[in-house]
Amino acid sequence: MAGGVNRKISAASARAHTRRAKQNSSFQLPPGMFTKALVALFIGFSAWTYQAIQPPPSKIIGSPDGPPVTAPFIKLSDGRRLAYKEHGVPKENAKHKIVFVHGFDSCRHDAVVAETLSPETVEDLGIYIVSFDRPGYGESDPNPKRTVKSMASDIEELADQLGLGHRFYVIGFSMGGQVLWSCLKYIPHRLAGAAILAPVVNYWWAGFPANLSTEAYSQQLQQDQWALRVSHYTPWLTYFWNTQKWFPASSVVAHSRDILSDQDKELMAKLEKRGTYVEQVRQQGEFESIHRDMIVGFGTWEFTPLDLENPFPNNEGSVHLWHGADDCLVPVKPQRYIAQQLPWIHYHELPGAGHLFPHADGMCDNIVKALLTEG
Repeated sequence: MAGGVNRKISAASARAHTRRAKQNSSFQLPPGMFTKALVALFIGFSAWTYQAIQPPPSKIIGSPDGPPVTAPFIKLSDGRRLAYKEHGVPKENAKHKIVFVHGFDSCRHDAVVAETLSPETVEDLGIYIVSFDRPGYGESDPNPKRTVKSMASDIEELADQLGLGHRFYVIGFSMGGQVLWSCLKYIPHRLAGAAILAPVVNYWWAGFPANLSTEAYSQQLQQDQWALRVSHYTPWLTYFWNTQKWFPASSVVAHSRDILSDQDKELMAKLEKRGTYVEQVRQQGEFESIHRDMIVGFGTWEFTPLDLENPFPNNEGSVHLWHGADDCLVPVKPQRYIAQQLPWIHYHELPGAGHLFPHADGMCDNIVKALLTEG
């Protein structure tokens, strides 16, 4: 009788056999599949990032998909349209002709000097004022090549095409005030005088003491500090940063009241009329208006206001710098320093005033009279 063979299997052998079975039955990716998956993920993320940082195309005025043309305009030498609005006495009868430059997130209708100047002052001094939409705002064509210098050129062309004469006055408010530094640099021979109202400061201008720039910069809200950093160091991210929802973006873009002084909050009631035209301000898109303003205004300049020379060495005109001592949007200390370094500037610091001081009753009469009558 044949007997069966008894084989004893050790516990260690059983465990090894089980491990080999599990290893043989586990799922394995084809060779190189993991690397290909990572590459695909990277490409997908890159494509999403590229789309996120790309601003939508502008809705050009007068184009099939753009807003209609409603304002008078000139054609600049490069073919762009520059829309404008006239105020005051007829140009032909004017004794003094002024170009007004509006501020950030504004348009030709936001000509505070023209809107608040008393009729008596306008008539007595024979004042004509033209305000215009800066590139990308209102009904002026965008200028993707906009620079600090190009703004001065636009103003000079506007004056020439409107026949304002060899010399004319300029008044600028806030970001428009910053533009006037470029006028003093590039077209000083065309100016009869300049009034710079609460001009925005570029904290990276050469010549500012480091401690002064740091102190003034740190007075900004944290979210505004980041918005300015992005505009200066990574301008290609400006659109993305100010439209993303993960972190607080610019409080100025968001029209936050947290950056207003007590006087500014009181003066806000005077801005209610903006409701009739505020939609026109960004109607061509945000990137070529407010975001381009930030990129140019806080970018790297090819000059610093601190190096400017007196455009009126024979007192044939004057430059005035006005600023509110309680301005929470643009700190006052950099303005004081500029005035100290440029003693030919007539510096007017207003105690208790904030950023919106030009809207205070009677203020623009004082500003214009100082500009037109002080040598």
